[in-house]
Amino acid sequence: METRKRTLVKAIVWNIIGLTVMSLVGLVLTGSAAVGGALAVVNTVIGLTMYFLYERVWAGISWGRQNV
Repeated sequence: METRKRTLVKAIVWNIIGLTVMSLVGLVLTGSAAVGGALAVVNTVIGLTMYFLYERVWAGISWGRQNV
């Protein structure tokens, strides 16, 4: 079983990557670093929360696991 701390670290690292990519996409699409950055931050906050909850739900499901 995965610990909450590990899940949180994974979620944060993944969302740092997503924040960077979304900032660049927002900048390219809007031409504004401020608007692109704001969109990326909102996306990251929502994504981090949803990813953490998703991982915690799956951590409690034993289906498909094999004990080695």
